[in-house]
Amino acid sequence: MPEAVETLGKVVDLGEIVLGRGQIISAIDIERLPGPYPIYSSSATGSGEFGRYGSYMFDEELITWSVDGGGRPFYRPRHRFSVTNVCGYLRICDASKWNYRYIHALLEQQHARITFDYQLKAHPSVIRNLYSLPRRTLREQRQIAEILDTIDEAIQKTEAIIAKLKQVKQGLLHDLLTRGIDENGDLRDPAAHPGQFKDSALGKIPALWRISNLGSEVTSAVDGPFGSNLKTSHYVDESGVRVVRLQNIGEGMFLDADRAYVSKAHAVTLSKHEVQPGDMLVASLGDERHPFGRACLYPLSQQQGVVKADCFRLRFSTGDAHSFYFMSIMNTYVWRRRLNRLAQGVTRDRVNLGNLLSFEVPVAPLPEQKEISRLLIAHDDRISKETASHKKLVLLKQGLMNDLLTGHVRVTNLLGKAG
Repeated sequence: MPEAVETLGKVVDLGEIVLGRGQIISAIDIERLPGPYPIYSSSATGSGEFGRYGSYMFDEELITWSVDGGGRPFYRPRHRFSVTNVCGYLRICDASKWNYRYIHALLEQQHARITFDYQLKAHPSVIRNLYSLPRRTLREQRQIAEILDTIDEAIQKTEAIIAKLKQVKQGLLHDLLTRGIDENGDLRDPAAHPGQFKDSALGKIPALWRISNLGSEVTSAVDGPFGSNLKTSHYVDESGVRVVRLQNIGEGMFLDADRAYVSKAHAVTLSKHEVQPGDMLVASLGDERHPFGRACLYPLSQQQGVVKADCFRLRFSTGDAHSFYFMSIMNTYVWRRRLNRLAQGVTRDRVNLGNLLSFEVPVAPLPEQKEISRLLIAHDDRISKETASHKKLVLLKQGLMNDLLTGHVRVTNLLGKAG
């Protein structure tokens, strides 16, 4: 176990650590003195960078956190940078007693259990009483930090792979859904083989493709029931029939975490709005984070359900490949730009079912649709595999942090087993 566990404030009072605040740096200041040095502010996303400046406050290793942005701690390796007045910083004064990465891991672990908001802000005078620092030898602190750094590095690499794969997917979507695949399994090239393409209302498309409106391609399309026919008071436990809601529709992915059910008897009264595995789901409503018109498929692993208001259910006669093909079209940037012209609503953008079904789409021959879908599914599988690896690494880190930072498992014992 650690020699002692002391509050952050006690360690500050002993003179081993100093807590401070940044300075006011405005957009006007940045404009007047441009330069290469990062400024960190209250943002809790990314690295928290606010902008670049021609001067700097620090050229040292530090820990910073966002006073007004949720209190998230950031480890800053030595470089030239500044922090604004809505950021705090922690400086180690006695390097024989404390390691920055070790303290950052402690703050990160404890921060996950604290909710900072407009009432409880992460001022230095506040956090000194909220965080505690278990004392360990400097050697053990460094060993703990090295183990967690190794996991962090693996997590960051996996995140970079996932981000790259998602970026590649957008390019793949565009190419497959505008150029298609020839009989040799290659993307058609409009520059090298212009004869393989023709003009259409949607621009150049492969010569074997046609233009159709979405309504002509579906066998049925329904929206959710009128509000009073399906309310939260109708919900029951998981022994009922699944209700598909707006929050379940992601861009190309069914989001299963948020679940609601109605009784089988009530589901019978909503049979007009039923959804079957393999059906396409479309969100009629959007917000800043989730665009309207996003689409996914209702998973084959699900039982029959019903759709709620603001959700559309579209069904295709030719099955899963056809559904996946059109779902993919609806999640492309090109489709989204065209759909935005139909945006309605005062506070949140929406589209009605009639307008959605009137939209023109490029339709490839069914065998080509299946091949396009196969390639896109294979790419999605790669993303899913990396996402699963990322989740495992995050859980591993959480477990290691709990074991090592609480002293439940001593790092010396862990390293001894590894050796």
